[in-house]
Amino acid sequence: MPTTRHHSIRLLPAHHPSVLRRFLPALALACLAAGGLAVPAHGTTGAAAPAAGAVTLQPAARQAAASFPTWGTRWVVHSTPGIDSPSVGMINRTSPGEDRITADYQVDTGRRVCEGSACSTFMAHITQPVTGFLTVVAVDIPEDRLPGVPVQPAPTTPTPQPGSREQTLERAAVWLTANNGRPVPYNQQAHWRDGYRQDCSGYASMALGLPTPGETTVGLASRRITRPIPMSELQPGDLVIDALGNSNTRHVVIFEKWDDDAHRTYTAYEQRGTYGTSHRSLTYGLAAGSEYKAYRPLQYGN
Repeated sequence: MPTTRHHSIRLLPAHHPSVLRRFLPALALACLAAGGLAVPAHGTTGAAAPAAGAVTLQPAARQAAASFPTWGTRWVVHSTPGIDSPSVGMINRTSPGEDRITADYQVDTGRRVCEGSACSTFMAHITQPVTGFLTVVAVDIPEDRLPGVPVQPAPTTPTPQPGSREQTLERAAVWLTANNGRPVPYNQQAHWRDGYRQDCSGYASMALGLPTPGETTVGLASRRITRPIPMSELQPGDLVIDALGNSNTRHVVIFEKWDDDAHRTYTAYEQRGTYGTSHRSLTYGLAAGSEYKAYRPLQYGN
């Protein structure tokens, strides 16, 4: 397979007669660098026995396994059909498209994963070279789902709810290293591979578990999502928002903790220009007359 890097990727609707997938440059959490074009090859192979803890397949799915080429490098294979679930391995560790995957079924998770303009809500259950779930975006096919591979309902396992302050902070921390160990870059127009906008409000929406591509800063300050509180009452996972002005002056950060008993500074997560995802001490909203105000997400229930 060719290994030429620095191509672009575009995903057209599956029904388009001339649909083509082209490759992207540097990929991060799932994929770091693009490979050359690989022509999809479909064949029937036997499925390997599932690993301990894997989701049990329906009998019909065991009879339909197909092999597909992949592209890019360092795609994460997950334990369950969700990009937030733990990693069980990785494909294309060192070279673009060095691995082929064998898939026996796929799940429509309802949550888009994007790489550039290529997006899919599907995750494939693969049995080779690692057993687990892989986003279909990693597979070198023109469609947004694997052709000829059965679609099964997502397993009925409990999924985390977005109402936890702890989960908000855990999600916020993910973007600090999601770009191959580096912060996710700031961009008001671009979307990260989890489907969220790469600006401050998209980042806060991701941390809160709100629908992709994320709310605007004004939307986050609305009473359908948050309620205003005094700055002195900030708790982990609350927001500090400047909802005035325009898209270049508005901003939102995610409060983590006070740095001292006098409340002179606090530590927060934010997505900011030049630096991308940051975790640092701030004073937004602490000065008299500041346009920054404190808000509590309604999902916390208090």
